Amino acid sequence: MPSCVIIVENLPVPMDRRVWQEARALYESGWVVSVICPATEQFPARREKIDGIEIFRHPLPFQGRGVGGFLIEYATALFHEFRLLFKVHSVCGFEVIQVCNPPDLLFLVALPWMLFGKKLVFDHHDVCPELIEAKFGRRWLLEFILSLAEKLTFKAANLVISANETFRGLAITRGGKRPEDVVAVYSIPDARYFGKASLLKRTLDNAAAQGGTPMVIGYVGIIGDQDGVDNVVRMARRLIEKYGLKEFSCEVVGDGPALSSVKSLAAELNVADHVNFTGYLTGMDLLEALSKFDIGIIPDPINSYNDKISMNKVFEYSAMGIPIVALNLSETKRLLGNAALFAVDGDASGLADQVARLILDPELRRELGQKAKALADREFVWETERKKYVDAMNRLLAPSLSTVASRKDGPQPKNVSIT
Repeated sequence: MPSCVIIVENLPVPMDRRVWQEARALYESGWVVSVICPATEQFPARREKIDGIEIFRHPLPFQGRGVGGFLIEYATALFHEFRLLFKVHSVCGFEVIQVCNPPDLLFLVALPWMLFGKKLVFDHHDVCPELIEAKFGRRWLLEFILSLAEKLTFKAANLVISANETFRGLAITRGGKRPEDVVAVYSIPDARYFGKASLLKRTLDNAAAQGGTPMVIGYVGIIGDQDGVDNVVRMARRLIEKYGLKEFSCEVVGDGPALSSVKSLAAELNVADHVNFTGYLTGMDLLEALSKFDIGIIPDPINSYNDKISMNKVFEYSAMGIPIVALNLSETKRLLGNAALFAVDGDASGLADQVARLILDPELRRELGQKAKALADREFVWETERKKYVDAMNRLLAPSLSTVASRKDGPQPKNVSIT
């Protein structure tokens, strides 16, 4: 059987939905799959097996915010990933090492194994030079180092899995990869996760239409400095001050290093009663939270990083038929087209203006929700992305795969999580 170990540093599995779906896709296609990732409060076990996939977790001292913090975090992660690769090799074995950025340094732990014929796959989640600029502003030396690390990662990789077509273009132009060695695989949620939630949402929508319950404006995702969750808080204040709207709740589902500062901002702006922070949710708790959203917010600020990324929120909100309001980001707009509203002003006030439109116009909310769901059903299909991913991985080991049996009747997914 072909075998693969996946290394991800910034999130544990199964919390990282993209990585977890890829791991399951390989396992169900006959691969032996293991994952190396960090341990968190939600997932403290150093080793466990879920749905046939072996998971090896390592400690981190903390999740960095400043440049120095990130250096400590990444150095610690590289040490643990290096040592755990030996353990994974002895327990599970692997022919392929898949590294998922950020950071663009994980190729370093794979290089020694490549001397023994192991293949390297780079799962390109983020454009790190742009990410650092979004977090810290222009840092010329740091950006030079990150650009060099990105180039070395591309050069070392036998195969690049890009998170979207924009990233694929960067791998070819900026990274010098051959087009045939780069495959775009979008982080679309597995429909098996969201089927029950979509039904639950329709039930709640029908009840809300008859009962006049307060409007729920929802955000789901990581709460980092670059994610713009502060825009949700500022938007809430604007809805009250400019539009006199008070019968609403902003539900912020997720966790991250900027959580405490965003909570402080809510208190400072006197909107703490309108902004509820649920923390990290998974399983049915997450599905129930999503099902209550009347409007889904994509508050990520406009910059060279956010303009290029395909946000998981786009696919998750659409799969649920949630009407969406976003800032005017190129990739987000390309994906959603007329199935969402985009803020004319690129800030929290622009978000508030469009959210107010939806609150005051139930027919527009219904129309946008239907458009988003139709778009998801038609174009945002995980099975299509799954096939591209598995086919690319199989091609990488083509000579050794002639006898692999598919596990299409394998276990059904047990975990649902945010990214």
